[in-house]
Amino acid sequence: MTARNALAGFAALAHPVRLALFRKLCDQAPERASAGALAQGFDIPPSTMTGHLQALERAGLIKAERRSRFMLYSLNPNGTRDLVNFLVDDCCHNRPDLVGKDADALAQAS
Repeated sequence: MTARNALAGFAALAHPVRLALFRKLCDQAPERASAGALAQGFDIPPSTMTGHLQALERAGLIKAERRSRFMLYSLNPNGTRDLVNFLVDDCCHNRPDLVGKDADALAQAS
């Protein structure tokens, strides 16, 4: 993943609605959901919801599939994995201990 692609992913997740949509799709992965189903709980117009979903799709974090006149959305596990790997490998110089819980942190949480 290039830095430019990673920035698109981070920018897409930087909006509270898009982050909530991404989390919703993560929770139900690998299942697909319509824009209408995803919009439940959000008080925004359908066109705005579509714009948020398109931003996540352009960033490679979700996939869209047309079924008749409906769009179905699902998590793109490859794009999500690429973004996480970029963060760990490129930004943190392949030191997963910087972004994960190490044994000391787990012992303190207990």
